[in-house]
Amino acid sequence: MFCQMLKGALMRQKGKLSMIAFTMTLGVSLATAMLGVMMDVGDKVNQELKTYGANLSVVPRATSLLSELYELEAGDGEKDTGDSGAANAQKYLAEDELVKMKMIFWAFNIVDFAPFLETAATVGGQPVTLVGTWFDKHLDLPTGESVDTGMKRLKSWWDVTGEWVRDDEDGAMLGQNLAVKLGLKPGDFFEAATPDGGRRKRLEVRAVVNSGGKEDDQAFVPLRLVQDISNRPGWVQRVDVSALTTPENDLARRAAQDPNSLSRKEWDTWYCTAYISSIAYQIEEVVTGSRAKPVLQVADSEGAILQKTQLLMLLLTVLSLICSALAISNLVTASVMERSSEIGLLKAIGATGAAVALLILTEIVLTSMLGGTAGYFVGLGFAQIIGRTVFGSAIAVKGLVVPLVAILVLLVTLLGSLPAVRMLLSLRPTEVLHGR
Repeated sequence: MFCQMLKGALMRQKGKLSMIAFTMTLGVSLATAMLGVMMDVGDKVNQELKTYGANLSVVPRATSLLSELYELEAGDGEKDTGDSGAANAQKYLAEDELVKMKMIFWAFNIVDFAPFLETAATVGGQPVTLVGTWFDKHLDLPTGESVDTGMKRLKSWWDVTGEWVRDDEDGAMLGQNLAVKLGLKPGDFFEAATPDGGRRKRLEVRAVVNSGGKEDDQAFVPLRLVQDISNRPGWVQRVDVSALTTPENDLARRAAQDPNSLSRKEWDTWYCTAYISSIAYQIEEVVTGSRAKPVLQVADSEGAILQKTQLLMLLLTVLSLICSALAISNLVTASVMERSSEIGLLKAIGATGAAVALLILTEIVLTSMLGGTAGYFVGLGFAQIIGRTVFGSAIAVKGLVVPLVAILVLLVTLLGSLPAVRMLLSLRPTEVLHGR
């Protein structure tokens, strides 16, 4: 009997129920899109922010201690013409150990990195800072994998006039201020020499760069050239690292102060989460004598932007569902008012208020689930449009979205139906059937 009454009610209420289904489709489609983007937005936002520079700086531990004592930047005061033996091991990092950074637990979160080695030189009698680095370095890992990294990816936001230098050529990229000072442009040649004139190198200007920072007064050349001219083969002063990270929380901040203060469970959680402090710790484990320091301005900005973006997505989801609940409430209330005579008759022949309410709710829930199913698939399409438009890549479909959407549909339906159910329960058969 219940199923027959339900079927009859569904057939008679096509118009109202179609509007409820359509309302639910709109609300769930937006909620699905926002939830899908919110769950995948972390990597997307981080990928976008990675184009604006490194968030980790790896320097020799001894140099780091001096920098902290004297408030020097990493690399300042390191323009000597070379040392040897244990002194190098303390003041520099071994170039051949840098590949190990792509073998740590969070190796795939390290997007790009580039080493740097500075030396003082002269060009046409004028002092110049030569900076050796990797431009587009191909690395073969012991694991059998290979990666390409370097300045070309790490500093992709630079305004470059000309072509990027290749690591196997004798070329240079000049900062725009230095290029103007020396009167050089792409295609010109110049000779760089050590201050004492003992070592010289003829280089071609391949490009002029505008970075908006101190790099505009420097000359960038392949790392091997600076190692040769400064007599520091196989050594680097610092490494800039760009890594995908999780926003810091209290656990991460405590670990950054002293990892040994954590309990075993806390330590495992921290070590196995992509906090910038845990990635820095793992880099220090594999690179001998290193100190990995977060670039706090960049790291903090990434976390703040990510949290605000996710909060915006969550607010849009909540607002869309509230609107759906209000719309459903109005539609169901109007339906109950139109069917007041039918409801009164059901009560008059013995149906309880709970039984009638169950009938109405079953109609609405079935309709809402149908609309929610359609909204889910429409929302997946919206999520892909947002991903392609905003981030230039597809949004990964998360399995967790399905149960979340189902629960939200049920909650919105029940909350939206509450006013109508209260009205239904208050209807008196005698008053309704007598037109009062």
